[in-house]
Amino acid sequence: MASLTYDEAKARVGVVRDLSYELDFDLTGTESFRTTTVVRFGVDEPGVETFLELRPTRLISATLNGEPIDGYADGRLPLTGLAAQNEVTVLAEYAYSHVGEGLHRFVDPADGAAYVYAQPSIAEAPQFMACFDQPDLKAPVTIRVTADPAWVVRSNATGVQSEPGRWEFEPTKPVATYLITIIAGPYAEVRDEHDGFPLALYARKSYAEALAENATELFELTKQCLDRYHELFGIRMPFGKYEQAFVPEFTWGAMEFPGLVVFRDEYIYRGPVTDTERARRASIVAHEMAHMWFGDLVTMRWWDDTWLNESFATYMGYRVAAEATRYTDSWADFASERKIWGYGADQRPSTHPVAPVFVADTESAFANFDGISYAKGCAALRQLVAWLGDDAFFTGLRAHFDKHAWGNATLDDLLASLSAASGRDLSGWADKWLRSPQVNTLRPVVSEGSFAVAQTAPEAYPTVRPHRIGISWTSPSSGLRERLETDVDGPLTEIPALRGVAMEDVLLNDRDLTFAKVRFTPDTDLARLLTRLDSPLDRAVVWGAVWDAVRDGEIPAMTFVDLVRTSLAGETHVGVVEHMLGFARGIAVNRFLPVAAQAAGHEAVNDACEAILAQAAPGGSLQLAAFRTLISGIPTAEPIRAWLAGQDLPEGLIVDDEVRWTLLLRLAVLGDLGEAELDAEQARDGSARGAVEAARCRAARPDAAAKAAAFEQLVRDRELSNRMLEAIGQGFWRAEHAELTDAYVERYFAELPASQEWRSGYLLAHLGTAGYPVTAAYASTVEAAERMLAQPGLNTQFARAIADSTDDLRRAVRQRNLP
Repeated sequence: MASLTYDEAKARVGVVRDLSYELDFDLTGTESFRTTTVVRFGVDEPGVETFLELRPTRLISATLNGEPIDGYADGRLPLTGLAAQNEVTVLAEYAYSHVGEGLHRFVDPADGAAYVYAQPSIAEAPQFMACFDQPDLKAPVTIRVTADPAWVVRSNATGVQSEPGRWEFEPTKPVATYLITIIAGPYAEVRDEHDGFPLALYARKSYAEALAENATELFELTKQCLDRYHELFGIRMPFGKYEQAFVPEFTWGAMEFPGLVVFRDEYIYRGPVTDTERARRASIVAHEMAHMWFGDLVTMRWWDDTWLNESFATYMGYRVAAEATRYTDSWADFASERKIWGYGADQRPSTHPVAPVFVADTESAFANFDGISYAKGCAALRQLVAWLGDDAFFTGLRAHFDKHAWGNATLDDLLASLSAASGRDLSGWADKWLRSPQVNTLRPVVSEGSFAVAQTAPEAYPTVRPHRIGISWTSPSSGLRERLETDVDGPLTEIPALRGVAMEDVLLNDRDLTFAKVRFTPDTDLARLLTRLDSPLDRAVVWGAVWDAVRDGEIPAMTFVDLVRTSLAGETHVGVVEHMLGFARGIAVNRFLPVAAQAAGHEAVNDACEAILAQAAPGGSLQLAAFRTLISGIPTAEPIRAWLAGQDLPEGLIVDDEVRWTLLLRLAVLGDLGEAELDAEQARDGSARGAVEAARCRAARPDAAAKAAAFEQLVRDRELSNRMLEAIGQGFWRAEHAELTDAYVERYFAELPASQEWRSGYLLAHLGTAGYPVTAAYASTVEAAERMLAQPGLNTQFARAIADSTDDLRRAVRQRNLP
């Protein structure tokens, strides 16, 4: 199907006026569904032409002003001879999706109940309706649904069940097509109210008990965030209700559908979780709520301004979580995880500006939903607020919302509002921060006897930016930590106030105000520096800087692993602990260390885990985080078997289903989990998660037949869900199984592209990440990837994912070749 181009969208928005939709869904089928779409719109010049998008399995009928429409092809319905006022009626049959695109249908193995939800994504609304699928053609939408009378049906607007099995919803405010949703099925429901807004939570009925247990915290977060946004924005949440649905097999973390936000149902916790996970959920709740203003009330004009949605929502999500909820150290979580994702994305060959000048089509737009649009953009906004101050920033935002409410806006529109509020011309700042890619590096140096900050930029992208940063050091007289904020600009900035300060004790970017790589002097004792920092955010900056130096090949991976062994047990913030353990085990040891050194690397990470466990509170987050990581590096089956039997467990630790599957996965990797036992475990669990985890375990077994079956699923399956394929890919490539999987590396790059015939770009991109041979850190793997990327006709999203994964692999190859 053709991808909508910028030029086509620009031409179409110049034609269509006074747009509205009516959608009537018939969800009574099990393999397919029908939608009747009525599109009403006007044009300024009768006789012009345009087109609607739809991708049904069968177009039953289509009329324009009562006359049949011919010529449907390649997902487009031509509209010719338009009148001043027009009505298009389309009846079509569509296939349910199983990969989270369009109208997704899921059958819960726990009880056989079926669930449906709409995920129009960027360009998937035509999988359930006929529409002008672009963000600057916003319209009110009236939805009606016919479904099983026992089902709960919800949508963006308030609705009623007018008769058994028939639901009718009020017209929405003007929204873009990518924001239309419904959920339908026997959902469990919990309701509340706050400040005049009806609140509700939904999850599948097999999660009813867990939903009730999670509801107290979820409603508390929702209310706290609503109140804080009202304070900051001065505009009440612009939709009449705030409902949140937690649905199975959702591809993204969540989606900001106005009035009915949809999340993946992994955020309904059914057992013990760490505070890192709870804090992540809080920031996502706040992120999606921020979209009610950024994206839903004021919508980007085209996909080159994706950052207007995602960067702002990410910034506000972490900020409001830190300010309004109990997760006051949320910025430390950002610095130790999401921001590191952003640094990685910005240093790849595929880097792009936060606000690119041009996005050619919707397929290209998908590829830009990455660490730059989310994490770097968030950090750039954090830097802007540090420079402008809160008063000017929020005054500008309120003016922006007032001016563009229910319409569309661009970067220039936002800059105009912020410039007017602050009295500063922000065009130069925007050119350097939003229009220029790549990241700067800041280093402490001595210049003519004075302390200075040196700034460099990559040769290919030589932009040197202005930075407002914090600098901290230990006072030689008091022994206390001191701090100042200053502006750094140009290749060298002298800081006279720091003359005589010990260079090895300095932390640049204290409080993490800017987006820049930080480096230390060669004689800096990192372990000692970590003990001198009281703030988990500052310690996260240090850990992140060390990890970035490992990625760049400046220091060996084992240096990072040794720092984890010696120093991580002293960290009190579980988010920093959890993320650094993940980098140490999952990447430093399994990908970066030479095979011969991996056993020693695992031992070092195990030592860190055991040191944390020795002092962690029973039943607490640190204990759970350390135990999970310890499991993944245990070299023999005996302790795993004992833990499964409830023996020798740390005091207070519960082996729930999640921990049990983690233990079983390690047994599978070690070759100690047979098919019969795995079948019995899947039957014992009986849930969708059990099926996914069993698939992961099967792919992770060091068995030739199991590997062959898993590889066939990766490259040729047409039925499995996105979640199942992701698990299979992650299970298949194991550092311990190189002798079995190396033979599949060439085949992966040679055979996976054929699945473009039936897989979407989004799913292919997912397999280009989750299914990539990350443990095969050889030059030959890079060469095989490059041969694939040289092929003509690769899907844009797929090619981008393979290119990014290959860049990560190059870094692994470089690390393995360090002396």
